[in-house]
Amino acid sequence: MERISGFSKLSKEEKILWLSGQFKGDSKKEFLSINNFWHEDQEIQKLFDEFSENTITNFIFPYGICPNMLINDKIYNIPLVIEESSVVAACSKSAKFWMEHGGFKTKILSTTKKGQVHFLWSGESSKLFHFFSLVKSKLLINADAITQNMEKRGGGIKDVVLVDKTHTLENYYQLDVSFETCDAMGANFINTVLEKFGEDLKILARDYDSFNHSEKDIDVIMCILSNYTPECTVTAYVECHIDELDHISSSFSGREFASRFEKAVNISKIDVNRAVTHNKGIFNGIDALVIATGNDFRAIEACGHAYAARDGQYRGLSSCTIKDDIFRFELTIPLAVGTVGGLTKLHPMAKVSLKLLNNPNAKDLMGLIACIGLAQNFGALRSLVTTGIQKGHMKMHLLNILNQLGASKDQITTAKNYFKHHTVSFQAVRDFLEQTQNFH
Repeated sequence: MERISGFSKLSKEEKILWLSGQFKGDSKKEFLSINNFWHEDQEIQKLFDEFSENTITNFIFPYGICPNMLINDKIYNIPLVIEESSVVAACSKSAKFWMEHGGFKTKILSTTKKGQVHFLWSGESSKLFHFFSLVKSKLLINADAITQNMEKRGGGIKDVVLVDKTHTLENYYQLDVSFETCDAMGANFINTVLEKFGEDLKILARDYDSFNHSEKDIDVIMCILSNYTPECTVTAYVECHIDELDHISSSFSGREFASRFEKAVNISKIDVNRAVTHNKGIFNGIDALVIATGNDFRAIEACGHAYAARDGQYRGLSSCTIKDDIFRFELTIPLAVGTVGGLTKLHPMAKVSLKLLNNPNAKDLMGLIACIGLAQNFGALRSLVTTGIQKGHMKMHLLNILNQLGASKDQITTAKNYFKHHTVSFQAVRDFLEQTQNFH
């Protein structure tokens, strides 16, 4: 690979031309085909190009629907952006089952978000706390120009607290700031406020007469929101009498199924190997809807995994109980999302997704996302404790295998019928195609 200087200054076409020089023959031809994925509408393509840096084309993912999700007595068609067909199938199967057994319910626990001003200060901590008690109101007043629009919408700064962290790092303190950002995810708002606090804190310290010369110097290291939002949480749950589970498996009664399901969930609470895979399944559903609505799946994943380890051990995020013959399966998870601003209003498909969901506010969207995570988790556990995960999973991947092996249209039709009653594996599909007349 050659080294290049000034790559970001090249036009998109110049970037592609330079990159194509790294390939030869068929590989170069294949690379140059990336312009097939440009959007035919130049204005939309320009919008996509400007979402990020050094863009040369679009990476297309499937946009699917999980229909008939009954959530808080309303039916939703949930958009999911994901390449794994078994996830959409599992969510849809769960949605169908719970549609007939009361549906999904949600409860918003809190919507507070956080950010910190991280700074160093040397001196007696009691003097700093006294100083803070005097200047806290000034910090809030000085930030009024930034917060007034958010306050008009019912949000703003909820509190500012000085935290002594010197036991973890020498001279280290924080301003811990809590926010309500209403229907916005609020990252830019929060960071702007924090940077204003950081600037003003240094100025106010320099002007504070009770500090000696060295104490007047507050070294602000950084001002940044936290993606850990344990006070911005939602619970989603389903429940039914265990007798209603009788027909969920041909191998087990409802009581047996419920017991096996509960044990599977409890294993995720005590074994980290299972917990990681358990939670990955939850995020299969969550991420797919978060991406579809233009929200930040990376922040939500990071927060969710930290929340799963909040007591010092990483655990499964969902819970299951059987009490008085009532089966209850629930998920409590932090979800900081928005329905205004950012990609939610810029990306055309994010706008479509929000319209499909009846234009939810941020609280409603939190509930929908939690429900799809719970639905996916229910579907995965249902398979795991009954038929096993591979039977349904591999059947969903049959078409991918057939396409990978270059099967003809007729072979695909024949193979689909054959594998309705046979186990799917890559080798089994290959062997089947080799036995058909038109396999090349």
